[in-house]
Parts: sequence; C-alpha cells; structure tokens
Amino acid sequence: MVAQPDLAVIKEGQQAAWAAGDFSMFATTITIVSETLCETVDVRAGQRVLDVATGSGNTAIAAARRGCEVTGVDYVPAVLERGRMRAAVERLDVTFVEGDAEDLPFPDESFDVVLSTFGVMFAPHQERAAAELLRVCRPGGKIGLANFPPESLAGGFFRTAARYKLPPRGVRAPVLWGTEDRLVELFGDEVSSITLTPRAVHLRYRSAAHWFEFFRQHFGPIGLVHEGLEPGKRERFANDLMELVSDANRSGDDTIKAPVGYVDVVITKRESAASR
Repeated sequence: MVAQPDLAVIKEGQQAAWAAGDFSMFATTITIVSETLCETVDVRAGQRVLDVATGSGNTAIAAARRGCEVTGVDYVPAVLERGRMRAAVERLDVTFVEGDAEDLPFPDESFDVVLSTFGVMFAPHQERAAAELLRVCRPGGKIGLANFPPESLAGGFFRTAARYKLPPRGVRAPVLWGTEDRLVELFGDEVSSITLTPRAVHLRYRSAAHWFEFFRQHFGPIGLVHEGLEPGKRERFANDLMELVSDANRSGDDTIKAPVGYVDVVITKRESAASR
C-alpha cells in the first residue's frame, strides 16, 4: 500500500517557504496579472469578492480598486500584514483573514466572485481546495484563477527545483491547475463553463544574475532550496535557473525580458449547483 502524504507536514513546510524572504517584493513585479484577471472575470462594483491565497494582496487590492467588497485569505500571517499595509496606503477597505485554502473560514455561498492568483494551485490537496472554492461561491457566481501551465517558464523553475529537492510524494503537481483536463476533473458537473485564456507576464531584470539574486532573497521557495544545498550544488542550481531565464530572454540586449506564460481561468458555477 502506498503511504499517504502527511498534508499537515507539507503545509508547515509551505508556510515556512512562503514566509521566508519578502514575498511582497516579488508580488509587486506582477501586479499586472491581478489587474488583468479582474478584467477577464469582469468583476463589478459592489460584488462580494474573495481572494484565496492572497499573499500580500495583489488581487484583493485590484478588486477593491474596482469598488468591490473584498476579503483576502492566506495561511501566512507575515504576508497578510504586508497586504494590510498596502491597502491602507491606497485607502482601500480590504479585510485580510488568516485561513487555509482547503478549509476556508466562510459560510457557504458567501461570495459572488472567488479569485486566486498563483495561489490555490499550490494547495497540496487539490480536490479539497477546488471543493472549497465552489462551496463559498454563490450559484451563478464566478471563480477566476491565474495559473501556471506545465510548459511555462515557471513550470521549468519547478522542475529544476525538484531535481535538487524532491517534492513531497503523493502530491500532484501545482501546474496541473493550468490545464483544462485537470480543471474539468476538479470542478466537474457543478460548473456550467470553464474557459482558459493564455497570457504572459514578463520578468524584467538587469541580467540573469540580477534576476536570480532578487528571487533568492525575496521568493521564499527558491531561497530555501538554495540555502539547503551544499556549496557546489548551490552554484549548479543557480546556473540552471539562470540558463532557463537566459534561454527565454526576448530583450534583444543584455537585460532580461523573459515571458512567463500562464492562463486566466474563468469558471462559472451552475445556478442550480448544490453546495458541497
């Protein structure tokens, strides 16, 4: 019998990884993703919006800019505090709540729109996370996701990291959330439509070395893998990642402009769907 993964231990490791460095520094470089997702979903002023795995609040803040009644939820207190600071600076009313994407602390059918940007896709129990998104979304409401597909540059980063630190056994790859087949499996008959729109956001840095140093310092999952390696492997890990970015570079000069592909996903919950 294959041993089942210890999800509690996996989540503890994830929380430590996302709390390491300063995730908000990375998040500010991809705010365009959240703005685009809100436009793709067509969020409307006055709607009740939940941003799941909000991090430092990119998507929650984007929805609040559009006059929505917004809540952001995440299981890393440090990044939530950054979100509160950012919302306060813009004088936006966003409620930030500590909570788990697999056990959302909200009643059934609480929200008109449920969003997540490169967030819920990392939940180790994918079926449970998808069920929670559906549960808190009202019938006829929308679920909007920005997810990395397997073939993206981000997928390459994850595969490279896995060569140096094996991912937990028994947990399906997060990038499957970027494929239509897996989304149909996860959301099934409770939705009336699932649409995927290919997008790209660009990494823009002075050089591949500048990109890696920035990510090592601020993007916790990369930084922790790097720190956990012996010196020789650290250098190889860094070089492998920088090679990926250099190969993807489209700047035409010495700077980096590397497109990271992702998909905007819009899921409409059936009007007659019963809450799970």
